[in-house]
Amino acid sequence: MDYASQVAMTLPEIVLALGALALMLVAAWGGSASTRAVSWTAVAILGGACLALIGPATNGGAAFDGMYRADAFAGFAKVLIYFAAAVAILLAPRFFERTAGENLRPEYPVLILLSAIGMGVMVSAGDLLTLYIGLELQSLAAYVLASFMRQDQRSAEAGLKYFVLGALASGILLYGISLVYGFTGSTMFDEIAGAYAASPLSGDGRSIGLMFGLVFVFAGIAFKISAVPFHMWTPDVYEGAPTPVTAFFASAPKVAAVGLAVRVAIEAMGPAEDQWRQIVIFAALASIIFGAVAAIGQSKIKRLLAYSSINNVGFALIGLAAGTPEGVASVLTYMTIYVIMTLGSFLVVLQMRTPEGQPVETLASLSGLSRTRPWLAAGLAIFMFSLAGIPPLFGFWAKFAVFDAAVRAGLFPLAVIGIAASTIGAYYYLRVVKTMYFDEPTVPFGEGDKLEGGMIAVAAVAVSPLGYLAIPLLSAWSINAAQALF
Repeated sequence: MDYASQVAMTLPEIVLALGALALMLVAAWGGSASTRAVSWTAVAILGGACLALIGPATNGGAAFDGMYRADAFAGFAKVLIYFAAAVAILLAPRFFERTAGENLRPEYPVLILLSAIGMGVMVSAGDLLTLYIGLELQSLAAYVLASFMRQDQRSAEAGLKYFVLGALASGILLYGISLVYGFTGSTMFDEIAGAYAASPLSGDGRSIGLMFGLVFVFAGIAFKISAVPFHMWTPDVYEGAPTPVTAFFASAPKVAAVGLAVRVAIEAMGPAEDQWRQIVIFAALASIIFGAVAAIGQSKIKRLLAYSSINNVGFALIGLAAGTPEGVASVLTYMTIYVIMTLGSFLVVLQMRTPEGQPVETLASLSGLSRTRPWLAAGLAIFMFSLAGIPPLFGFWAKFAVFDAAVRAGLFPLAVIGIAASTIGAYYYLRVVKTMYFDEPTVPFGEGDKLEGGMIAVAAVAVSPLGYLAIPLLSAWSINAAQALF
């Protein structure tokens, strides 16, 4: 394959990289006055990256000696990543103007674009070193985004915690990569899979080394998807980071990390399925149960949504545990619906402001919202019911897909436990609805933004029963993307 063809496969990342560099120069020369233009241009660049996925970037195969994969699976994940990144950019200007008392700086959309490049490399990685480069590019931008409000102590604390714990997770992942390389002689996914197939994990020295490498690699990835027991950073970072950044963290990087976990499990360590499945099942059940139980006592909406993200990652991992094309397709379906529900929820959080424009993040402030802002209350109720998986909302289909895949793979006990544990999570979602509709009003909210209100309406319609109309298209797209890994 010639070099031009291989470059064509990486066209989405090239578009984002050139766009980010150009916007960085504009930001340097134009200062804060250029923020609006930089933000809208960044959204257009993300749209251009989506268009660049048409053709070789989605069906080109392996590039650069197998280090980069341009397949349907990566294309599916990138569409979700770019969509969530664009929403995070659109949410930011009014938030910073009202909260920080200053206009948004143009570096924000540039950092989002740089993070999107890293996430694209993550889901297209065919080599452990490519994986690590993408992961670190995404993480370095994320550390800055978490502490973007320099005058806010909580934001600075969130950035520092994220950096320290992220560095620890990177060290764990690198140690796992070194073990895998040491006992396989390669960092390429195909060759690693061959080594696991040739040396079943039966107890000799080589197989023990391979097993430890597998454990450490999955531990490092578990931090990035905030799966239990590597979730400890999530509530503090979600609460302290600016709300548009939190919405970004809860959506785009989550999709990238889950996509990375799926590709590593299926492509690199597929022959060791019996071993990594045990890790995935434990992480799935622990995340579901802990995320549900820990959220019950929360009094702030952003911390509640942080534990909700931990809980939802557990459900997505049930699909991965199946280890089948149907299971991978269910993970992609789940993440698609999860991104819409989560972004919708954070859009409502952005509307939680006093008439003076000060943000309010307590659950108690939602009391009586149905009487003061009925449409906003209806939107949040739809998102809460959908996150709880209550039919006929579209969130029910997401959970049904992963449970169905688990049952088809013979993991009936896992599906039963997951269904039983999901009832715990329903409690705190319903508590939010009860607060809005049955408690007396306390804090009056100010007028909302029309752009945010429009996006809330679109997201609410998408996760309403009307979302079921998209099932044939979503199912066909997800199964086609999943089969690219097998």
